[in-house]
This record gives sequence, C-alpha cells and structure tokens, in this order.
Amino acid sequence: MTNDQPGTTDAGAETPGPRVGNRHPLALVLFALTAVSGFVDAVTFLGLGRVFAANMTGNVVVIGFAAAGAPGFSVTGSLVSLGAFLVGAAGAGRLARAFRGRRRVPWVRAALVGEAVLLGVTTVLAFAGAADATYVLIALLALAMGLRNGTVLKLNVPDLTTTVLTRTLTGLAVESRLAGGADRLAVRRIGATLAMIAGALPGAWLVLHHGIGWPLLAGTAAVTAVACGYRERPEGTGGESGGRSGKRNFRTHS
Repeated sequence: MTNDQPGTTDAGAETPGPRVGNRHPLALVLFALTAVSGFVDAVTFLGLGRVFAANMTGNVVVIGFAAAGAPGFSVTGSLVSLGAFLVGAAGAGRLARAFRGRRRVPWVRAALVGEAVLLGVTTVLAFAGAADATYVLIALLALAMGLRNGTVLKLNVPDLTTTVLTRTLTGLAVESRLAGGADRLAVRRIGATLAMIAGALPGAWLVLHHGIGWPLLAGTAAVTAVACGYRERPEGTGGESGGRSGKRNFRTHS
C-alpha cells in the first residue's frame, strides 16, 4: 500500500490488502460491490445507449467503434462516462488522503456512503422519468464507479477490483493446475466472476422487462446495506487477516 492510504501510519495500523482473506468482512464487501457493477453496466449498456459506467476499457473501445461509424454507439456518452469516472477516481484519492493515518473502516464506509448517495440520486431520476437526462444518469453512475474504483485501488486487495475481470481470469488460468501452478486464489477469482454474473443477469432482465429504475434501486439498496453493515474486528482478534486463508494470500502476494 502507499503512504496515502489510511491505516498505515499508526501503531494499530491494519494489515495490508493482500492479507485480506476470502471471508474477511472487506472481501465480502468487495464481492457485493462486484455484483452491483453487473447491475450498473447492465443499466448503462442496455438502457442508456451502449455505454459503460464501471468498465472503462469497454468505453475506450466503444469510442473507437463510434468514431469509425459503427451504428448504435455514442462517442458523447462514452466521453461523458470517462470524464465523470476520472473525476470520481480523483475524489477517491482526496478521500484517502483525508483519512490518512486512520482506521480503514471509516474510510471505506465514507466511500460506500458516497457511492450509495450517487446511485440513489440516479435511481430517483430514473423513476421520475427525467426527460433528456441520459447523460446526467451516465455521469452520476460513472462518478460513483470512479469513486469506488479509486478506493478499491488504494485498498489493494488482489483480484477483487469489483469492476473488471480480465486480470482475474488471466490469473485463474496462469496459476491453475493445468498450467502447472497451485492457485491459492482460485476460489476468490471464481467467486468474483460469479458475483459479476449474479449482478449482470438480473440487472439485464430488469432493464429489458421493467426499465432502468428497478436495477438501480437494487444496486442502491445493496451498497447502502453494505455501508451500514461493514465492520472489522481490531487486529489481533482473528478478524483482520481473515484467518488462515488471509495469511496464505499474504505470502502468495508479498
């Protein structure tokens, strides 16, 4: 972790992200947020003009498609999403510095509350049927995802980025028994993939059959519940490293 991260300077500082086991409260939060990403991108891609709010790689590719004249893609929508995402990520950096030297829980909870508020505003606008608000909705969702991605980057928990799976799936293959490895993070990597599907599938169904309001409400409710329920036991009580699993992860990535 960098010196800008909370929980790195005081004597009671918490263990680094790579030491977080699969059953650690922070890992469970990140799995839940991965599912929310599936809801969010289902809304933006299927309901707001084939744009991504969580997956910026997809947006860059979409911009190329649109610039080449491919039908159904929006340069403007993707640029709005990209710009708002960067603003949100910059805000995450500011937030991390504001909580420097403090415990991880209040920092992460503040980021979760910020995401929940942005998703909540988007949900209200969606149900209100705000005319010509497509770019506003895209911007709010991308802002929320930028805030989250910047925070997750600072948390530095391996293979739980919550929004992209390319590196996760690559690691699953490269470190698999088929490749001659003994992937100690296979459960996490498979879990993250399933979490994304668990959000994208019902998110897409809701968008196609009931509009964008309901999947946004589901995502807002999930992030709000996670923000309210997130707790960690102090270091030394068995809750910080996630037990034996967390220690194995630390050795693997140290």
